[in-house]
Amino acid sequence: SRSHDQSLHRRNTECEVYDDGTNTFFWRAHTVTVLFILTCALVYITLLEETPQDTTYNTKRGIVASILVFLCFGVTQAKDGPFTRPHPAYWRFWLCVTVVYELFLIFILFQTVHDGRQFMKYIDPKLGVPLPERDYGGNCLIYDPGNNTDPFHNIWDKMDGFVPAHFLGWYIKTLMIRDWWMCMIISVMFEFLEYSLEHQLPNFSECWWDHWIMDVLVCNGLGIYCGMKTLAWLSMKPYQWQGLWNIPTYKGKIKRIAFQFTPYSWVKFEWKPASNLRRWLAVLGIIFMFLLAELNTFYLKFVLWMPPEHYLVLLRLVFFVNVGGVAMREIYDFMDDPKFHKKLGQQAWLVAAITVTEFLIVVKYDPNTIMLPIPFFIMECWLLGILLIFIWTLWRFFIR
Repeated sequence: SRSHDQSLHRRNTECEVYDDGTNTFFWRAHTVTVLFILTCALVYITLLEETPQDTTYNTKRGIVASILVFLCFGVTQAKDGPFTRPHPAYWRFWLCVTVVYELFLIFILFQTVHDGRQFMKYIDPKLGVPLPERDYGGNCLIYDPGNNTDPFHNIWDKMDGFVPAHFLGWYIKTLMIRDWWMCMIISVMFEFLEYSLEHQLPNFSECWWDHWIMDVLVCNGLGIYCGMKTLAWLSMKPYQWQGLWNIPTYKGKIKRIAFQFTPYSWVKFEWKPASNLRRWLAVLGIIFMFLLAELNTFYLKFVLWMPPEHYLVLLRLVFFVNVGGVAMREIYDFMDDPKFHKKLGQQAWLVAAITVTEFLIVVKYDPNTIMLPIPFFIMECWLLGILLIFIWTLWRFFIR
């Protein structure tokens, strides 16, 4: 089996795992049980439930039912990925959600701009209406002497829901990437992207201290720091698993249940981008795709007319939280050990396709915004940076 092969192929960066081999009812796929329940539900709807005479409602219900049937199939039959906790079915579920989301994006991509935006009304009637973005620039004084009531009001005005979101987001990204340098590079580069693109999206226009103090140092930096501390704990803890019924004490059983929500094993990521060209290009590609996915968050809201606080924006972030870790592990395995992992993992493939499709939607739905010319001096800086990377690549891997 795949898990047995992996146990025989343990790398020096992977922690040793002890497992007593208990395979309880909880771990089985339950393919027949799920099929029986699904069949009973369909029989009930067909024979006992009267179909409403509402075309719109029936269309929505039919689409939702089709998705649910696909999810039932995928959760029981899809191929397992690298993660098994808290349950392999959990990760199979998110793999199937990834497929559904990519198909939804493809559908939106093939619509006209007007039809695509109005289609969002079928999800939420409040959508489909142009909404102005909030301007985060304006008065950038940290201490405003002209405001006697609250001279620090500019700081408090920036303390919205995105502050804890920044911290939590970078904590989770650190658990995905498992490297301090890569996280800091992505964090700093995104702030440079905001500077470069603030002429396109108003909410990229932030105060200097909002960019570098609140974002990079406080929110992102603290999230990365806590993430690295968690990674250190995960790499040091013992991975010894017993079946629940093999543990004699209630305290031990409760502890075992709690640890079910921690990784089954742990692989320390050693990216080593300068060791060879394959790793260098892989790391550059990961940084590029991360930054593109971050930009898509803001541009998709803009072109599809979704307010920042809309639940669909939050659902997209929850989606990437659940699929990003699997994708990064599959990318690392493919890069680090191509002899054993001969092809890119399924979740990584889908996440890359989703990131590209989201960007294509942005390009199609609002090309005027995307094509707004970048200020010349900013373009010079980016071209200089790309040229330096190209020269270093030639020197490191072809000349030296």
